[in-house]
Amino acid sequence: MTLLQAALLGILQGITEFLPISSSGHLVVVESLLGLHVEELKDFDVTLHLGTLLAILIYFRKEIFQVRRWPLLAVATIPAVIVGLLFADTIDAHLRNTTSVAILMIVMGLIYFIPQPRSDQKLTWGRGIIIGVAQTLALIPGVSRSGSTIFTGMMLGLKREEAAKFSFMLGAVAITGAGLLTSYHIFEGTEQVTLSAPTLLVGFITAFLSSWLAADWLMKFLHKHGLQAFGVYRIILGFTLLLFF
Repeated sequence: MTLLQAALLGILQGITEFLPISSSGHLVVVESLLGLHVEELKDFDVTLHLGTLLAILIYFRKEIFQVRRWPLLAVATIPAVIVGLLFADTIDAHLRNTTSVAILMIVMGLIYFIPQPRSDQKLTWGRGIIIGVAQTLALIPGVSRSGSTIFTGMMLGLKREEAAKFSFMLGAVAITGAGLLTSYHIFEGTEQVTLSAPTLLVGFITAFLSSWLAADWLMKFLHKHGLQAFGVYRIILGFTLLLFF
């Protein structure tokens, strides 16, 4: 992997992790275009997610350090952990391809056009757990973790900004858990460190900066707009992938 490819993947990770357009789906497409297999580069994957995680921790530091939310975040993450442990390999084997990603891009794009109620409901344990269940769908490339959780929060009556904040904090827990698990595998020797320090550093910095900018832009965007614009993007991209792949 070249430094330019590392920078490209870092920017891609940072932007698509926050925007509801599917980071894993875009990664599958870029892998096909560049001839890379990022899933085999676990140390690089961890590095990119650490950059994204740092951006979340800094940007949403006030919300994250509200200790009263930690138990809800932990419980809401359990469904994704269970589904991931049971079905992650099966999902990757059957759904990690451009055709599947294209179809899910279109389907989720259409779902974004479902009218989302404008209300000011509070984030309760019940709503938080339902959003956590919705997060399990993000294990399928092309769905989008932020998209599934933000959309579900909005459909449950949360403000768009509140749904996004909870989505990102929930993502921070998921990213931390996945990073720790992969780091453990590397430490145990079941995964290998495959890239040089400069390559990892470029990936980390670009992922951090693009994550920060994407989070800031999305929070401002959601103050006035819903998810329909992202639905248009997903539908166009999905049909484009079906035509060319």
